[in-house]
Amino acid sequence: MEFVRTTVIRGLLNGGRAGNRGGRMLSSGGGAEAQVKEKKEEKKDMDMSSYWGISRPKITREDGTEWPWNCFMPWETYQTDLSIDLKKHHVPRTFLDKFAYRTVKILRVPTDIFFQRRYGCRAMMLETVAAVPGMVGGMLLHLKSLRKLQQSGGWIKALLEEAENERMHLMTMVELVQPKWYERLLVLTVQGVFFNSFFVLYVLSPKLAHRIVGYLEEEAIHSYTEFLKDIDSGAIENVPAPAIAIDYWRLPKDATLKDVITVIRADEAHHRDVNHFASDIQVQGKELREAPAPLGYH
Repeated sequence: MEFVRTTVIRGLLNGGRAGNRGGRMLSSGGGAEAQVKEKKEEKKDMDMSSYWGISRPKITREDGTEWPWNCFMPWETYQTDLSIDLKKHHVPRTFLDKFAYRTVKILRVPTDIFFQRRYGCRAMMLETVAAVPGMVGGMLLHLKSLRKLQQSGGWIKALLEEAENERMHLMTMVELVQPKWYERLLVLTVQGVFFNSFFVLYVLSPKLAHRIVGYLEEEAIHSYTEFLKDIDSGAIENVPAPAIAIDYWRLPKDATLKDVITVIRADEAHHRDVNHFASDIQVQGKELREAPAPLGYH
């Protein structure tokens, strides 16, 4: 009996030790499972990337820090030429010029009534419209190039560059101004109407379309000038510039809202020149591809 009792006790003790070892193994096994699962997921991502051959290389700023943006790359950034003449104006002489000028002046009336001196919201709305003409013009020239089997003279890229630049203006303004629900609804409505109207206009008369955009840009310069006046007077707080603006325009780290609006206004002046130039080319009876496109004209 003593032998049996001793054997049972030893068995229980050994079983306990085994159980402890099993528990430890189970516990470590759970951690190992998680690690294996994580490694499998990483491998899956790597396999997918290598399979399609698409992976983003490590991109850094000049100071060696990691590039944080996917919407634009360091080589797409630039420093705006602030020496551009902001007071240039195309004097309307022909019927088309006068029609374009009056159309833009009429469009300004409801904008002034709705936004008054709320220039942040006004700029946001302005940029949702301003980014449309370059895209429409570039798209239609692209289709024309395919249809006629001829080069565009670089104008497709020039107009798409303009559209992208205007979109970046919008992305910057959204960082500064949070639109209300009815302003978002207004954006949807205005964009829908303007896109389709401008599409038809560009098909019928590209020279008129570019002239209207030229005058729209002149109004944009005026609006941003008033924006800057309100910043200088203290009516609008001169807050720090958003990080996206600092990287896109290569602004100093301590840049402010005033610096951002200043470079945006200069961009609009460049777009004014490009569109009046495009209209002048076609007024002379030439096609855009016959004149050098202002690529990289910031």
